[in-house]
Amino acid sequence: MEKTETAAWKKIFFSELILSKSAGQRIAYVAVIAALSVVSNMFLEFKFFDVQFSITILISALAGIMLGPLSGFAACYIGDLAGYIYNSWGYIYMPWVGLSTGMLAFLGGLIMNIRLNFKGAVYVKLAAICVLSFLVCTVGINSTGFYFYNRAMGFSTAVVDYVSERFGTGVSYFGYVAYRLFFKGQIWNNVFNYALLFALVPVLNAVKPLKINIG
Repeated sequence: MEKTETAAWKKIFFSELILSKSAGQRIAYVAVIAALSVVSNMFLEFKFFDVQFSITILISALAGIMLGPLSGFAACYIGDLAGYIYNSWGYIYMPWVGLSTGMLAFLGGLIMNIRLNFKGAVYVKLAAICVLSFLVCTVGINSTGFYFYNRAMGFSTAVVDYVSERFGTGVSYFGYVAYRLFFKGQIWNNVFNYALLFALVPVLNAVKPLKINIG
């Protein structure tokens, strides 16, 4: 009975890919994903007009899908912290950023581990990952963290002017979220990453060493 319960618990919080590997291989997988997280945070960014694009959301979601909720969370949080230690760019450490990427991986792994037996189930799961990660991570964690940080430090003129012109008020939480999503274009960065996620998951599943359970 105890072995059955342990196995069921592991299947929820770890991917089949990770469960099939030795302890050393599991650490190596987490280390590789953490390194990819560092690279994506620090180097894989570009601007299109005034919108800053990166593939951090994609890497975080794939981390959870490939490694499972707990290993994916660890890889992304460690990757964010390691990136900060390597080069802080003169900023203080912002723990909500690592928490956001870690939670995205956690949600991605948890949802992908749900058994759904019908054609197109993987796309239903991916859609759920996109919606939940947007609400929980982009809005709930990241935007909230930056809102309280900027409120403490003093909102920029751009934020104050945007909220005042569109809502006729001071900078509220929802006004700041609107500024971040639409004026700063974060919503388009999310759409870009989610489109890549839908395109890459079926491709990765076809690569034998990376094969994941997406049924």
